[in-house]
Amino acid sequence: MSNPVIETEEQRALRDAVAALGKRYGRDYVTRVVAEGTHTDELWAEAAKLGYLGVNLPEEYGGGGGGIVELSLVLEELGAAGCPLLMMVVSPAICGTVIARFGTEEQKRSWLPGLADGSRKMAFGITEPDAGSNSHRITTTARKDGTDWVLNGRKVFISGVDIADATLIVGRTEDARTGRLKPCLFIVPRDTPGFGRSPIAMELAAPEKQFELTLDEVRLPAEALVGDEDAGLLQLFAGLNPERIMTAAFALGMGRYALDRALDYARTRQVWKEPIGAHQAIAHPLAQAHIELELARLMMQKAAHLYDAGDDMGAGEAANMAKYAAAEAAVHAVDQAVHTLGGNGLTQEYGLASLVTAARVARIAPVSREMILNFISHQSLGLPKSY
Repeated sequence: MSNPVIETEEQRALRDAVAALGKRYGRDYVTRVVAEGTHTDELWAEAAKLGYLGVNLPEEYGGGGGGIVELSLVLEELGAAGCPLLMMVVSPAICGTVIARFGTEEQKRSWLPGLADGSRKMAFGITEPDAGSNSHRITTTARKDGTDWVLNGRKVFISGVDIADATLIVGRTEDARTGRLKPCLFIVPRDTPGFGRSPIAMELAAPEKQFELTLDEVRLPAEALVGDEDAGLLQLFAGLNPERIMTAAFALGMGRYALDRALDYARTRQVWKEPIGAHQAIAHPLAQAHIELELARLMMQKAAHLYDAGDDMGAGEAANMAKYAAAEAAVHAVDQAVHTLGGNGLTQEYGLASLVTAARVARIAPVSREMILNFISHQSLGLPKSY
């Protein structure tokens, strides 16, 4: 894949260094971890030691002082090597960003150094059985009891709770002035009484497991609330926009990995006189997949630059577009890679079949492509809302 034209020399050097790390682990490492039912601890630890996990976090708290631009390229390159780290989307990108922007000084000192050096992880809990990611329908509530907060509710499809030290939970509190419920964010340590988790059986082959959470009279101190109780949606979307950008990076890396495998095969597989890549029926779809991945990457970079520049409104539109474009490009690239290899595309030897399911995750999570189209149609195009 060509070098991005809007990256600095430092960013390109970071990209090359991360690519070298990913090459040392590769897809075989992830396949082994999944088969053993373990986690990507070795890769996580080495990426942390090299400063890649906290590259977006403030330097004064042990981070690299960069932004989502740098963090997204780290995840993209690991994905392109076949060994993406899903918890990067959650721990440094969502939770780290929210705490860095809105947390108290105590919260920053308590969490950011550990998130930056990889010694601590944080999960993110927003999705609910009857609300999806619709923050206006979330039923997890937090009520005041003296100086404490008491949370009740359920969450589903929450990644990595078993390996996270805490989960950043999206709940709703009552506005004292209007009586309406507004979203708020709470840090819930893993072993807090009343905070339960159960694994969700998934067809997806990934090291990170999915969980259903129950919050039954979970009592938290006042300092568990992140930021200002009245900031509401501003704080929430400070985490959701990076989540969409990082999901795009995850999808782009996967698409690039699949395309590279297909290209290697098309250059060497010979059935007639020439390698199959000489035939336009093979070459043109692969060229189209490459174009789509490049275009999606440009939108992802635009979204990341807007976010890092503090343009939350512009970043919201671009992040949704980037996530949509990257998901579609990844699905197309994976499908075309499998078709290029034929029967070999479904064998364990080539490691593409598992990506058929994995690529579709980016279409579904953290928000479906249909909801992105809804957002763009009424937010960007000014069309009436249908819901």
